[in-house]
Amino acid sequence: FSPAAHWAATREILGLLTRHRELTWEMARREISERYAGQMLGALWAVGHPLVFVAVYVFLFAIVFKVRLGGTVEMPLDYTVYLLAGLVPWMAVQECLAKASIAITGQANLVKQVVFPIEVLPAKGVLASVFTQLVFLAGLCVYVLLRFHSLPWTYALLPILILIQAVAMIGAGYLLSAVGVFIRDLKDLVQVFCIIGVFLVPVCYLPDMVPDLIRPLLYVNPFSYLIWCYQDACYYGRFEHPW
Repeated sequence: FSPAAHWAATREILGLLTRHRELTWEMARREISERYAGQMLGALWAVGHPLVFVAVYVFLFAIVFKVRLGGTVEMPLDYTVYLLAGLVPWMAVQECLAKASIAITGQANLVKQVVFPIEVLPAKGVLASVFTQLVFLAGLCVYVLLRFHSLPWTYALLPILILIQAVAMIGAGYLLSAVGVFIRDLKDLVQVFCIIGVFLVPVCYLPDMVPDLIRPLLYVNPFSYLIWCYQDACYYGRFEHPW
């Protein structure tokens, strides 16, 4: 795959989103609001859930377990930041994959309408997941500021990372949603992968902790590179993994 082919694919995805941008954004907004429709706090849970999640992890690993990691040049911040830097994007990825596997089959009433642009369905799930990820990242930024009193300059790279991740997930969403029409078991396969996937990427551990025999699996897993990018930006504060 040449860089020109990657750019052509990216341009095609962006073109699809541009043609139906108003519909895509409206459906993404509606998905976020309808998720908590009828509840007392309503859409506030869209912000509350991620913040509570971050608070629980901070409490467990910074106060209860007191995992000793960081405080050195090689590992500048604590284990809580290391964990959340990888866990936050992975949670967004697994949510996108799960939604994409049923994006078309779960919206049969819309798909059967000839005039409806079905390419909007995978994209709106990704955008809704990105919103949740932004709230998670805001909670991470607050913790880093309170704990270390400053943010590494690499946090300025997060908008670029999020954009690249969103485009990649929309592309993966198109693939999964199309395959899911013919293989109905796909949603269950994706669900199993999402459960065990957090242990297949360097989120909870350092790559050096993995035995040499199975360490190559980290490097053939494409999701590992996404995690390393976020860890460089949110934890290391430098290009620790330049490739």
